[in-house]
Amino acid sequence: MFRIILLEPEIPQNTGNIARLCASTGIELVLVGRLGFSIDDKHLKRAAMDYWEYVNVKHIKTLDEYFEENNNFYAISTKGHKNYTEITININSKIDILFGSEGAGFPNFVYEKYTDRLYRIPMKTESRSLNLSSSAAIVSYHLLYKLNFPNLF
Repeated sequence: MFRIILLEPEIPQNTGNIARLCASTGIELVLVGRLGFSIDDKHLKRAAMDYWEYVNVKHIKTLDEYFEENNNFYAISTKGHKNYTEITININSKIDILFGSEGAGFPNFVYEKYTDRLYRIPMKTESRSLNLSSSAAIVSYHLLYKLNFPNLF
């Protein structure tokens, strides 16, 4: 399966929506770095509704710590050169789908060092970006489709 990794998420409603997505699909959620809100934030809990208790969530303190432990990931970015539909996955895959923060995206070294792992969601050139929770849902459901929606009805 795969995990959704959020680097320093800033907006509690986005993280709450993604938590609800993860709870509803069995995808693990990993929060990396400084959070722009408290896990007890009312907006986070409102967006996640009563799903928060069903989310398998982990927190990793820094991006460096994440990279020390994980090397099988795809990063979703407007600076990606490949389409997210090109991500390779099978039922035995253990991959991460990494999303940058809403305001800053990824640190520059990610764009430089991991160019081959940057994927994008196609959109009109005049659009700056899609909403983080929408992007996570688009990519997640595409990958779940490729896996024939395991354990989902």
